[in-house]
Amino acid sequence: MSHDKDAKGYSDGHPLDAVHYREYKILLKPEPLASPRGFKEFAKQVRHAAADLEVTLTPDPGAGEEFCTREIVFFDTHSFDLYNHAFILRKRTHFEKGFPAGDPELALKFRHVDIDTAAEVDIRPFDRKGFRVKFKEELLPSHDKIGGIRSLFSHNCVIVTPEVHLDPSVKNVTTTFPALKLIELSGRKVALVNHVAIEEVLTELGVLDFGHGVHAKANVALWRRRADQKPLIGEFGFQCKFDRADELHEKAKKHTEKFFMAFQQLIKDQLLLGVTKTRVVYGMGPVAVHNRE
Repeated sequence: MSHDKDAKGYSDGHPLDAVHYREYKILLKPEPLASPRGFKEFAKQVRHAAADLEVTLTPDPGAGEEFCTREIVFFDTHSFDLYNHAFILRKRTHFEKGFPAGDPELALKFRHVDIDTAAEVDIRPFDRKGFRVKFKEELLPSHDKIGGIRSLFSHNCVIVTPEVHLDPSVKNVTTTFPALKLIELSGRKVALVNHVAIEEVLTELGVLDFGHGVHAKANVALWRRRADQKPLIGEFGFQCKFDRADELHEKAKKHTEKFFMAFQQLIKDQLLLGVTKTRVVYGMGPVAVHNRE
């Protein structure tokens, strides 16, 4: 989970970004989460699994009862040039009591199986103000095996911007995010992927304690199509944050992986293998998708 930052840097001399997060994700069949009762039942499963697997869970008092709602849309060319080159351009808007709360977040991600390839993409925007970079190792189940584990490295940049500035033209997005100039986009147009807007409903489950100072916030979410409320996919996730890789104690790291793999077995009838939430949205139309993530 490291690379030679002393030997390499970005064009302006800034050192390569380092991984500061390990995020574990298990993709779920959406139907069991199509009601508040389903969320409560899932929260109960997590509590029982934590107890059985010797993980301390400090539950959130609103688990399965208090929900965060966000609208999520993706932008790409008609032939998915961004996604097929490992980029994801996403806008996310938080809603409270039916109305947008704050300005939307515009995010560009470069997601790759190789850490060095992901790190070497300078994901920063042209305007070096008001943005944040997150570099994560995302842990997912194996493509075709329950109880397995695989890694994707997600190099993300998020800017918070008023709606009026979210012009999805190729000229604007490549100016905003120069990393997209790595792709040949001349003559192309950027539009909403498959004309789909996603409504995400999420509840915080609490904090998992894996020992040795390693904690992870856990949540479960449902993605449904905003137009007709059709449930599309669910996700259980928990994330560890650290300033330096050596802060992630080896025993605790193994404990997180053991919990992740064992929990898959406990809920195996609910799993969806070989997908990501983004891949589900891209797969909803007639255009072939070549990015397997």
